[in-house]
Amino acid sequence: MVDKLRVRHSLRRYHIWLGWIIGVPMLFWTLSGVVMVWKPIEEVRGTHLLKKAQPMRFNAPVVPPVIAGVPLKSLSLERRAGGPRWVAVLPDGTARLADPATGRWLPPYSASDAAAEVTWLYAGTSPVRSVTRTDPDRPPLELRHAVASWQVALEDGTHFYIDANSGMLHAKRTRWWRFYDWMWGLHIMDLKTREDAHNPLTIGLGIAALAMVLLAFVLLPMSTRWPRRKPKRPD
Repeated sequence: MVDKLRVRHSLRRYHIWLGWIIGVPMLFWTLSGVVMVWKPIEEVRGTHLLKKAQPMRFNAPVVPPVIAGVPLKSLSLERRAGGPRWVAVLPDGTARLADPATGRWLPPYSASDAAAEVTWLYAGTSPVRSVTRTDPDRPPLELRHAVASWQVALEDGTHFYIDANSGMLHAKRTRWWRFYDWMWGLHIMDLKTREDAHNPLTIGLGIAALAMVLLAFVLLPMSTRWPRRKPKRPD
């Protein structure tokens, strides 16, 4: 016959060891989870930092760019700080701008162009602190895009990333976003890329946490002392 006391003792020992193994990860998971729900995701992403889009207006018929012999993936009209622009996307994903008033191709964005674009898009009051060109081969971790861009940093710590060719806004990163992103990396146990939630460490610790919970459910009825029913006295 199975010794219930010995079985309970063994299960408790396993439960304690599992608790030691996943205690710190459980603390990190809980802490990072609280941080990630602390503020609305729209505020974390900085949605409120952008002005509302206005309709495009043209004083004359638009002139398409000369694209003879140039393969295009798409051609569209978009708003920019300097006015409406043709945005021609090439098959490799890069883009070029053209003036819809003349059809003339425009040069890539300069640092001053990127700063002007952010000033035009930005709904806040913090001034521009610096403008830095990023390396498409080694983009900043917070950008998440391997593209040539300008990082426009504001005094309040917000970073805007403007495409160096098309002037498109790739990302806006507040200080809270960067802290949130670090906590997300901690939550999925991937502080290097903060993208791989399907990694062996997360899976292994998740299985260990599940095993600990299941052991707790097994131990609960074995460790609970149920009140004994007193025999009824005869009338």
